[in-house]
Amino acid sequence: MVQQYKMLHELEQRFDRVVETSQKLIEVYRNNMGAAWALHSPTPDEAWLRQVLLDFWYEDEQDGRATRTYVGLVAANQTVLSAVAEVNTAKEHFAATISQIKAVDKRLLADVKLTLAQRHPALNSNLRGSGLTRLHLKQCWRHIPVAEQPLERVRFAWYTSGRSIRKITVQEAESMLLRLDTEAPHVRIQLRALAGIPSSEPLAQVQTQAPVMRANLFYQDPLPDGRPRRAMNVALPLFVPSEDGQLPRYNQPAPFPPEARTRAVRSDERLEQEPFLSSIRAFRYKTPAAVSA
Repeated sequence: MVQQYKMLHELEQRFDRVVETSQKLIEVYRNNMGAAWALHSPTPDEAWLRQVLLDFWYEDEQDGRATRTYVGLVAANQTVLSAVAEVNTAKEHFAATISQIKAVDKRLLADVKLTLAQRHPALNSNLRGSGLTRLHLKQCWRHIPVAEQPLERVRFAWYTSGRSIRKITVQEAESMLLRLDTEAPHVRIQLRALAGIPSSEPLAQVQTQAPVMRANLFYQDPLPDGRPRRAMNVALPLFVPSEDGQLPRYNQPAPFPPEARTRAVRSDERLEQEPFLSSIRAFRYKTPAAVSA
């Protein structure tokens, strides 16, 4: 218990540091304001940045896996960039402590989301009754994206084909199915199908990821490794080095992601098109001959 109390105390201090550095960045930005653009805001000013940086809360019925995004660009001089670096360092430390607590006892996180929210009453004094009284940990620790060098241009595009793939065994798949209603006809059909393949055959459990905005950065000069550009996902405004306070050229993406998949299926796709065990999103791998065809 002593270890747990120590970690919780450390977490409180590190959350305080996230809030303090974020508020400092807002103040620094107010005194060093350059050009800015935001996808869903006509006036990306200090008030907008405050909303973006201090949005740590769950909304009513918000999916715990989802985070709100704030796509934008901010022209930043070195003073602003230094303040951004302090925020990101504080977030790294906060996330590291969360990971330590998870490793010891995940049940502590339920209390953490409530107790941390009470440490800064000014942040949520007007939120009670609006369903915004629980802390969204992912929105607390996610990094503010920063371009390493000045940019020539930025191209934004929605990425809707993301997915995570985890290889599982037949035995693991069976255990997952057995935790469902085994009297249901569709579960029994899947258990019979699973029994009909070799126990050594690997399966892939696939989780479709939420659409994300991806920024393609084109640098004025190549990076030290020679690359002229790179891509990054941006859930928060991208801070761009700019001593003259001007933004690089950028496109105006669609305000919301397309509903349908926009990328063609790769010819070397290793998984079958249809799920083998739909209840647990498990797919079979294609045979080598099928992949190369």
